[in-house]
Amino acid sequence: MKTDLLNQQKRILNNSLLNSHVVKDYTLIVIGSFLQALSYVLFLAPYKIIPGGVYGISIVIHYLTDGLFSWAPDGLPMGVTALCFNIPLMLLAMKKIGLGSGAKTVATFLLISFFVDTLTYLVGSEQLVANDRFIASFYGGVVLGLGVTCIFKAHSTSAGTDVLARLIANRSNLKVSNMIILIDSAVVILGLVAFQDWAVPLYSWFTIFVFGKIVEMLQVENPNRAVFIISQKPLELKKVIVDKLGMRGTFIHGRGMYEGSEKEVIFTITERKDLERLKAEIKAVDSLAFISTMHASKDTITPNL
Repeated sequence: MKTDLLNQQKRILNNSLLNSHVVKDYTLIVIGSFLQALSYVLFLAPYKIIPGGVYGISIVIHYLTDGLFSWAPDGLPMGVTALCFNIPLMLLAMKKIGLGSGAKTVATFLLISFFVDTLTYLVGSEQLVANDRFIASFYGGVVLGLGVTCIFKAHSTSAGTDVLARLIANRSNLKVSNMIILIDSAVVILGLVAFQDWAVPLYSWFTIFVFGKIVEMLQVENPNRAVFIISQKPLELKKVIVDKLGMRGTFIHGRGMYEGSEKEVIFTITERKDLERLKAEIKAVDSLAFISTMHASKDTITPNL
């Protein structure tokens, strides 16, 4: 009876902590989405600066369709255009790699799309500082970096080219980071071809550089976690981790120091943004499971884990 009461109290505490994390995460997602939209609408799109990714493509399409449609005389809306890329990419990612932060990612790219088109409607597409791309690219990179950092801290992603990069990397020996650089660079070159202006890649890459430095400065935490799980239900947890979450792991045979009983320790590596979901799924199967996490450097991660 006492054990049941203790377990119930633990479950209530876990649920309370989980709910507080959810509120915090979605608040960060709203703030981060707004900041990203602000960067695209105020600093990047009016100056034809292409920051890579889905919104880089959307900015190009927005200008190329200027005057083509009577219902969109100024060009196709950037937010809606981005959705046309993000939705199929997200569905593909969830099917192929089981994206753990699916709900948050969907909320993120929907909010960015909404904020982009709403801000464009409210403030228009006039340049804040006429013909000064350097200032626009610098502030655009800073605001974009702040927005992306908020999204990362909420354990989410804005989908787009990073999803495509992960899909390609899973089928090759290339690193995800290298694939993101290649894809974003291709988008920048697309801007050069579309606008026939050599200043486009110069300021676009400068924006990407500033954005990357802001994220690096604020997101100092290692994005990967090594996770050790001790549970009385290792086979049930294996099914959840492998089949439901699409992750890999290793059973490490161990022996308890106190009772001397043999047990299986589950070892796996996950991205920081997926850690909370992993913990929640583990606790749903075994509320008494012991979970320990630590930083995982890149050289400890192997595709054959």
